[in-house]
Amino acid sequence: MEINLDVNKALEVALNSIPRPDIDIKKVYKLQRGLGKLGGFDLFKAFYRIKDERVSYTGNSVRTRFFAPAIRPLKAGLIVFFHGGGWVTGDIDGYSGVCGHMAMNLSRPLISVDYRLAPEHKFPLGFNDCYEACKYYFTNSMRLFGLPPESLVLMGDSAGGNLAAAVSLKARDSGDFRIGRQVLFYPALYNEHLETTPYISAKKNRDNIFLTSKQVDEYLDLYQSCAADRINPYFAPLLATDFSRLPDTLVITAGFDPLRDEGEDFGLKIQESGGRAEIRRIESASHGFLSQPIGFPLVRKCYAWINAFLE
Repeated sequence: MEINLDVNKALEVALNSIPRPDIDIKKVYKLQRGLGKLGGFDLFKAFYRIKDERVSYTGNSVRTRFFAPAIRPLKAGLIVFFHGGGWVTGDIDGYSGVCGHMAMNLSRPLISVDYRLAPEHKFPLGFNDCYEACKYYFTNSMRLFGLPPESLVLMGDSAGGNLAAAVSLKARDSGDFRIGRQVLFYPALYNEHLETTPYISAKKNRDNIFLTSKQVDEYLDLYQSCAADRINPYFAPLLATDFSRLPDTLVITAGFDPLRDEGEDFGLKIQESGGRAEIRRIESASHGFLSQPIGFPLVRKCYAWINAFLE
């Protein structure tokens, strides 16, 4: 595991000690959805192309958005991206800036999936949307984009990282299709983050100003449909019993994130099972840094790591 050691101790203290209101996610998630849409404005929108479509499957359809750089030649490898937001907030409109920048900086086409959100649509409904959309684009990658399906790259941040890892697990288990590579940004992969968590970061960074361990568990409460979901590996991928034959994986974590250790543990489990996994940590970052402007050093470092991993 490679760690970027630009540690700022004062920043660590600040992020974990600044008083913050004890927000009940279950009461404010609808307000968060509205605020999240503000992230859709982007000064760089002229530099990438966008096209929406719907992917239909048995009993449902899901909206997706295609992004491609406007002026750069495209590299091989279609990216399918699942946004974060605790399975409860976020959509492809609020993430348009992030996805457009990603397509530009990676010089690859990207599909963002607007999966259904909890608590109106609890597990496994949003997960099913992600799985079926990924299967559709894998199956039709050559027809739609002239790209070989084995070059498809699965990506997601936070809850989207959870969904990406879960899709990869189910694809391997079912044999429906096989993902070659995946990139997970500070993914939420475990089922408990307070009293019984085995992860030091969930305790050390439990009161981080950007995301608390309590909030992660509140999101999980809204996402689950029943108590049995908490032990389902498609709900919490770290509970899988087999980590072999998973995609080549890049996990990028943040040093001050309560989710840091579980993301890194997932990469280690893939390595221990004989797979390829790279684990990169930005020690001085906190949860959600991918949404920072593309000129920020943390974001530039991320794209450099991803490009090296994909190429």
